[in-house]
Parts: sequence; structure tokens; C-alpha cells
Amino acid sequence: MTRILVTNDDGVESPGLVALCDALAELGTVICIAPDSDRSGVSHSISVRHRVTMTPVPGRAVPTYACSGMPADCVVLGSYAFFDGAPDLVVSGINRGANLADDIAYSGTVGAAMEGLLVGARSAIAVSLAAPWPELAPEHHWSVAAGIARDRARGLLAEPLPEGTILNINVPNVRAEDLRGIRYTRQGRKRYHDRLAHTDENEAPGFYWVWGTHERIDGFDDADLAAVEDGYASITPLAIDRTQHDVLARLRVEGASV
Repeated sequence: MTRILVTNDDGVESPGLVALCDALAELGTVICIAPDSDRSGVSHSISVRHRVTMTPVPGRAVPTYACSGMPADCVVLGSYAFFDGAPDLVVSGINRGANLADDIAYSGTVGAAMEGLLVGARSAIAVSLAAPWPELAPEHHWSVAAGIARDRARGLLAEPLPEGTILNINVPNVRAEDLRGIRYTRQGRKRYHDRLAHTDENEAPGFYWVWGTHERIDGFDDADLAAVEDGYASITPLAIDRTQHDVLARLRVEGASV
């Protein structure tokens, strides 16, 4: 039986998590372990100095547990507690808000999928719904993103990607009939402005918000940002190996000549 571990960084109460679990249930045995509250922006953090706990969540169609740790902790805990260290597939999401371009570096959703590879899963997916954040969208079309994630999961279970690769999926927050299609994309780039700001002039000195507005700087029509802006779901293969191999080759040549 196919073994699937589901997690997120928005917390165990996220409706996107429930939609994802329900969509994946038809593919195999699904276990869900997610943070007990919102852990957005924690990237690939793990708990190295604190114990983590795991508590059953009643009333879910898929067995679900709330974890006191980070999204990556959830993957480790779930993998070794239920799947002997190696689920066939780890799926992280559905995140409320896009994980595109430079935001991938901050994303707990992507970090959890990367942890799936580290624990030995054959494949891993991060999936996000590009709904407005932090403002609430009038509607969240979770089922659209869940359906795309399920279809890609089915494909990966049949034919995994090369070792060390995850899929990062971002879906516009639109009805299924309004989605223009799917594009396979590169990671884009964006630049943030106003990185340090008080919420208002009455804020106590020394307290800041570090998030800001952004603009695209990549200029690539085949990038993830452009796809979602154009109404397409973006699917980007991401590698766990961050080595810049062209630079490494050049440095080796230069070093050999010294």
C-alpha cells in the first residue's frame, strides 16, 4: 500500500490541509501531522533544543495529529512514528498564499517537502494556493489546488523525479473553469521594499514588522511568478543540492592554476 505523509506550515486547523488530505486519500494510506498553530515563514527549521509532542485530532476523515514543533519536525515525527522512516510521498500544504520566487527561501511549506527527501521519501510536493495574504480572500478554491496536487502525486508515485528533487506547485485562487492551465516554470526573483516598518506611529520603539511590498525583478516569462500572474498553475522542480556547479567548475580550474 502506498504510504503518504501530509503536513503544512499554516497549522492543523487550516482548511487547505483538510482538502489536501481528502484528495490524497484515494491514492493510499494517508497520515497527517501538522503544527498545532501557524508556523509560516519558518523555512526548514527543526527543534534541536526542545521536545516535540504529537496529539491526535478527533473528527478527521484522515488520521491527523497536532505537533508542537516545526513543519520539518512533523515530517520527521510522522515518518519514523508511522512509516519506519520512509513514506513513499510527502505532500506539504495547501498553503494559504503563494510560495514563489525568493519566498521559497522562507517557506515552511517548501522546507517540509525538502525534509521529506532527507528522511528518505521517494518523492515530495509543496503546494500553495495564491490567495491574498495577509488579507482574507472572499473565497478559497482549495479543491482546485488539491486536485492538481493529487494528479501530480499520482504521477510521482508511478514515476518519481530524479533523486533530490521536489515539485513546488502554486495555483491561482480561481474556480476550476477559470484556471488557464498549467505551466512548468523556473524559480523567479522578486525584490522587497520597506522591510522595516512600525505598524503606526504609536508603536513602542524597537518593535518592527520585517515584511514589505515587493516587485518582480526576473523578467522571465517562463518563471513561476509570471505563470500565476497570467492565471496558470505553476509547477517548478526544485533541487535540494544548492551547489552552483558552473562556479564550482571555474573555481577548480582557477585553483589548479595557482
